[in-house]
Parts: sequence; structure tokens; C-alpha cells
Amino acid sequence: MKVGFVSLGCSKNLVDTEKTIGIFKSNEYEIVNNPKEAEIIVINTCGFIESAKEEAINTILEMAEYKKKKCKYLIAMGCLVERYKDELEKALPEVDLFIKYSEYNFLWEQIENLLGDNKNKEKYKEFDKVEDRVISTGDNFAYLKIADGCSNRCTYCAIPYIRGPQISRKMEDIIKEAEKLVEEGYKELILIAQDTTKYGIDIYGKPRLAELLQELCKLEKLHWIRFLYAYPETIDDELIKVVKENDKICKYFDIPIQHISDTVLKRMNRQSNGKTIRNLIQKLRKEIPEVVIRTTVMVGFPGETKEDFEELYDFLKEARFDKLGCFAYSKEDGTPAARIKEQIHPMTKKSRYNKIMSLQQEISKENLKKQIGRNVEILIEDKSFDGKIYVGRTYMDVPEIDGITYINTDKELQIGDFIKGKIIDVSNYDLIVK
Repeated sequence: MKVGFVSLGCSKNLVDTEKTIGIFKSNEYEIVNNPKEAEIIVINTCGFIESAKEEAINTILEMAEYKKKKCKYLIAMGCLVERYKDELEKALPEVDLFIKYSEYNFLWEQIENLLGDNKNKEKYKEFDKVEDRVISTGDNFAYLKIADGCSNRCTYCAIPYIRGPQISRKMEDIIKEAEKLVEEGYKELILIAQDTTKYGIDIYGKPRLAELLQELCKLEKLHWIRFLYAYPETIDDELIKVVKENDKICKYFDIPIQHISDTVLKRMNRQSNGKTIRNLIQKLRKEIPEVVIRTTVMVGFPGETKEDFEELYDFLKEARFDKLGCFAYSKEDGTPAARIKEQIHPMTKKSRYNKIMSLQQEISKENLKKQIGRNVEILIEDKSFDGKIYVGRTYMDVPEIDGITYINTDKELQIGDFIKGKIIDVSNYDLIVK
């Protein structure tokens, strides 16, 4: 039978989808990209915030239309199902099977029962150790999940209720997977977890991200390593030193600070404060002059006053982050923040969001202009039909999140190669290199 997949949400969810594709493929099912051809459609849902829930429901309904044609089975899995399985079963009879995140170790058993094809019931008991993962991000980079769940208990976040406390993978298992990916030709590995900087605390008693990075640097054919979602309170001197001293590690920190007002941070149950955040940004820029810092902030958190917002706005104006994402607070079922009485009006949240994004647009333009004249290394990822314009990325850009680099050259370049080029111009969030 032919199987099609839709993966929603974050890169951690995508890794789960890639493992599920691998399980189907190893059991001799044909994988197709067009849902019109699929006899089975699998949707991996996201349930992080309200807009993600809406997208998941709409996607399920959209895919359900194919059951009027070739599709025989519709399967929904993932975070939304974990939180609302009972409600979804009643509301969406079009779906033949709902699989909760907590049921992933029995994922294939459930699918076999649905399809009436009980061949390999014992083959996949530990989802975390599935080795037949099919990478869906192209030939150059792959995500490497080092932990799942989260133990931070931020008051606005539903992740601990969906995925439970942080569970780190054993370092030897991560290294083994990394070796396999590098042998398959992937030149960049992107380490992901809900909080990468707390990797190892739950199984080793202390954070071991710095040590893991050093071990990965020993992989000869691996060219770039980066890690995402580094919480500010766990970025220590050892980690900064390892990033600074190893050429394979991209000088890129993704640090979701969420806010700068101590009052708001305390209500969020964040473990950092305004002073420690400011000190960290200064230290990173002092220790690693070429560092690129990305952050995420939240506006409209319950009780956020006009003064709190202005403090955040002024700080962003002063800190001038290279990259920034902004979210308006979303009230999530069962979280402590949802019970706070001082909820912010949606129009106020929207206004504050627009102000932050407008400010950052100007900052990004100014920051990019400062890059003109600089020589950089670029990973070639694509090219135009005539072969004269190539598209790639520098260490300053995470795929599918940040900008891209256009290379204008008469030379014949190979996809997957690393080249050196000079930045001659910028356009919005992108670089132009010759």
C-alpha cells in the first residue's frame, strides 16, 4: 500500500514523523509525496498553541477529503492527539486511528491491528531506538534529537503536560546515530530538544551538552554542528568555551529569553532574570565576536503592564539581536498562566506584537548591512534553472527559520559543497554573495 505523511509543528515532531516513515518503509510500504496517490495518510499533529491546534484540525479535515477517492485509512498521531484524544475521536469519525505520543512504543502494533497485517509485532517496541529513520530535509542537513519532554514548567507552556519531563538520550546512542547520518552524507547536524542546554541532567546528574558537542566534533566528515533552544540560565562558561574553540560548531546561539521584565519572568516561572540575560548577551559577544544570537520573546503574557512591555521594547532596541521571533501569549488548557485573572486583550497583544516585529525588521536590516564586505563560508543547497544563481546558507542562518544566501557566479558549483564568498549586498533577511 502507498502511504503519505503530513508533519506539523516543530523539528522535534518532524524527527518523530521521519521515524514513522522509516517504520512503514522497512515493512515494505511505498512512501508517496502526493496525498492523491496515498491509500494511507498519516498526520503528525502539533498542539502547542491555539493556532497550531486549528492548523492540525484543518489539516485532518483536508486530508479526510481524500477518503472519498483513493485513501482507505486516515491516521492522526502526535501532540494534539495526546491532549485531546477522547474529544477528537468523537469530533472526527473520519479518522480511523488516533495514536497518542505516550503510545509511540506501541505505534506499529496499533497500525498493524488497523491494517490487519500482524507481521512484526515485536520489531518496534522502543520508538526512541528506531534506526530506520527517513530524512525528509534534503541531502545536506539532518536534525538530531538529543532529548524529549521538558522539566522547566514555565507557567504558559503545555509541553510538560503533553510530552512529560525531560528524558535525555544516552550519549552513545546519539553518537551512533550521528555517525550513521554523517556516513550517509549529511554535512550539518542540528541538535534539538525542548531545552538543549539541560541535556544529560536527568540521566547523568549534570548538563553534558558541551561534552556531547566535543564528541561530535571528532566526526571527520561532519562540517557543521549547531544546537537550538539554549535556555539562558544553563549557558555556562564551559559551553561558551567549547563553541568558541571548535571550528565545526556554528557560532550561533538560539536563546529563547521570552521577556526581560523581572516581574513577567517571575510570573512565567522562568529561571533567569533581566540582569542575567543582559550579562549573558554581553559575555557571548565579548567571548565570540562573530557570534549570531537569535531569541524568542512573548508579548501579552497575563499581567504584562504597559511598563513591562516598554522595558522589553527598549531592551530589544538596545540589544539588537541578529534574529528574533515574537509570539503573542496563547492561553493553554491546564497551564497555570491560563488561571491568572489579568488576561490581556487580544487587540493589545496584537498591537504589542506588531511593534516588536516592526522594530526587529529595522534592526535586522541594519545588522545585515554591517555584513557587507565580509568573506564567509556558504553551504550550496540549490540553484536556478540556468545554473547562474545558486542558493545556500552561512553559519548565520538555520534552515527554514532564518534567511538564505544568493551566490552570483559563472562557476559551476556542486550542491552540497562549501565555498567561500564575499557578501556584496543584502535584501530583506537574505545575503547576496559573489
